[in-house]
Amino acid sequence: MLVALDTNILAYAEGIGDSTRCGEAIRLIERLPAELVLLPAQSLGELFRVLTGKAKREQALARQAIMNWADSFEVADSSWAAFQAAMDLTIDHRIQIWDALIMAVAAENSCRMLLSEDLQNGFIWRGVTVVNPFAAPSSPLLDNILKTR
Repeated sequence: MLVALDTNILAYAEGIGDSTRCGEAIRLIERLPAELVLLPAQSLGELFRVLTGKAKREQALARQAIMNWADSFEVADSSWAAFQAAMDLTIDHRIQIWDALIMAVAAENSCRMLLSEDLQNGFIWRGVTVVNPFAAPSSPLLDNILKTR
């Protein structure tokens, strides 16, 4: 079962946000089997923007952080088909286009889950379930992956 990560999960793991969420995100990512994790390129692009904007990191340091993520997990590019699907998602479900693109890339790459705090927990589209890893009760889908770790 492939799992895609949204920008907010990566940003927390980079120390952007409250210390509780940051620690939870780090522990979560450490427990996820690396071979099951997919990073939509859009998530990494947004992370670069967060690191250089909100966190005020130097661009070279932000680039290094992005490269570290890309070295650790598979990165999936955004295709034209995914962008078209994202526009449909935006129109049909009122999801912001860049969030929709992340979800469309996850679907295009056969992910079963998208870990995100920003999208509606439990929303399912094209076989991808949005799971907020910080929500209670926890998701059985996520628990199933984590219980083996």
